[in-house]
Amino acid sequence: MFDDVTSGTGYKGTAVVPGVRYAKAVWISPRPKLPQAGDVVDEAKREAELERFTIAADTVAQRLLERSERAVGDASAVLKATAGMINDRGWRKAVKKGITGGHPADYAVVAATTKFVALFEAAGGVMAERTTDLRDIRDRVIAELRGESEPGLPAVTERVVLFADDLSPADTAALDTEYFVGLVTELGGPTSHTAIIARQLNVPCIVAAGSSIQNIASGEMILVDGSLGTITLEADAETALLAEQESHMQAERIAQWRGPAQTKDGHRIQLLANVQDGNSARVAATQSQAEGIGLFRTELCFLTATEEPSVEEQAAVYKKVLEQFPDAKVVVRSLDAGSDKPVAFANMADEINPALGVRGLRVARANEPIMTRQLDAIALAAQQLGRDASSPTWVMAPMVATAREAKWFSALCKERGLIAGAMIEVPAASLMADKIMPYLDFVSIGTNDLTQYTMAADRMSPQLAYLTDPWQPAVLRLIEHTCKEGQRFNTPVGICGEAAADPLLACVLTGLGVNSLSAASTAIAAVGAQLAAVDFETCKRAAAAALDAEGAKDARATVRKILMSS
Repeated sequence: MFDDVTSGTGYKGTAVVPGVRYAKAVWISPRPKLPQAGDVVDEAKREAELERFTIAADTVAQRLLERSERAVGDASAVLKATAGMINDRGWRKAVKKGITGGHPADYAVVAATTKFVALFEAAGGVMAERTTDLRDIRDRVIAELRGESEPGLPAVTERVVLFADDLSPADTAALDTEYFVGLVTELGGPTSHTAIIARQLNVPCIVAAGSSIQNIASGEMILVDGSLGTITLEADAETALLAEQESHMQAERIAQWRGPAQTKDGHRIQLLANVQDGNSARVAATQSQAEGIGLFRTELCFLTATEEPSVEEQAAVYKKVLEQFPDAKVVVRSLDAGSDKPVAFANMADEINPALGVRGLRVARANEPIMTRQLDAIALAAQQLGRDASSPTWVMAPMVATAREAKWFSALCKERGLIAGAMIEVPAASLMADKIMPYLDFVSIGTNDLTQYTMAADRMSPQLAYLTDPWQPAVLRLIEHTCKEGQRFNTPVGICGEAAADPLLACVLTGLGVNSLSAASTAIAAVGAQLAAVDFETCKRAAAAALDAEGAKDARATVRKILMSS
């Protein structure tokens, strides 16, 4: 009935990163055994126990920050965010309260984490995504307290496909892709941290495969297809190796593709990169075919900042990104703080449901100077680099839901000579596009949240992964409506969510009328190569078929047939 059905020696999950691999399965190293309540620390020793916890937590946080400096792109940002969770004042306060009450440090860590996991799961939405991160920092701090090795990736000396119930951001970001050639997780979703980093690493990946994959033992030879989301045991070795060889040949064809992106009959579409700092922008500029930047996630620059940086300090950060594409399009997103992005100087108080609460543009309702100072800093950075009307700087606000919000944000941008836009991630913004677009110069669709909100499904829930799929016709119909309004008002419409990284879906989005696609820089070549293999009429036929499908699985299968036969 649903997309995650398994049968025989075959297993099915949610396809995330395409590619075929045939190798031995290996399971992630076990997490430390969690302590139980019981022992009480003598009052005279509690201060020392507090110190022991502080040292352990600081050590783990520093280790993650050091890894973030060595990583690039989304991996770096996720590691910084995880380190930020260890430094979260609320979590540390809860641990310290447990210790001063007599609990040993390791049990206090467990108790505090359990409390926050329950809160995050009750909140749902993107907050629920962070429960894997919380359990990960719990296990790392406990291991550090005990003097044990960090849990996580096993030591391997041959090519393997890594299996796990779920992968922590730290483990995913640390993968050596020479040995870990594929990923399969029991849990997760298409927009989880595992999926996002796997796309950046370009490792075939399947998530939400269900608990039945626990029947697969380490050492068994398995065939994984990241395009179909299938895991096969007892595959014919010769056939499996031929499939892997064809996958590698396809990868080589993709590596040889050169932009600019267009269909084989010349219909142009911009391919842009998603970045979060100067380093990832440099990688996009020097190691990909990106024509510019379609999403600069500014909040990821400040996850560890306890106080708001000055205008000059912010400008210095933005300048490092802008200078990588001096004469090209750069789209800067204003702070998307709140929900799962803890920016200390911008976050609101605890909310019952933060995914639907004060986040993104809504933060500025209570503190407009945060927004105006950020726009001042973006304008200052552009001015320092000599960007003018011939190479304008584009800025978009997240979580816009009404025309009034769009009008207000647009006025602030235009006062500073910036091109004004909005993200379409709230369904209301799509449905009201005719009222919103007259105030804007462009819009960009954030398919991750648009899908979650449209389908009323937590994008981190493995049980709901079949719903949180951007191939859902309901989501595609909202995109189609937005594109039609964009054409009517001559307003460019881009895609900056994870949907833009799917080569087959990119053809559908092109057929719907999207003007630009922005994805992780490592995904750009695959999208460009696929677009080059079809004509624009085929893209429109694929789009029509996807819109008419009953569900995501049907849409994907039908489009695949159309594109493969073209």
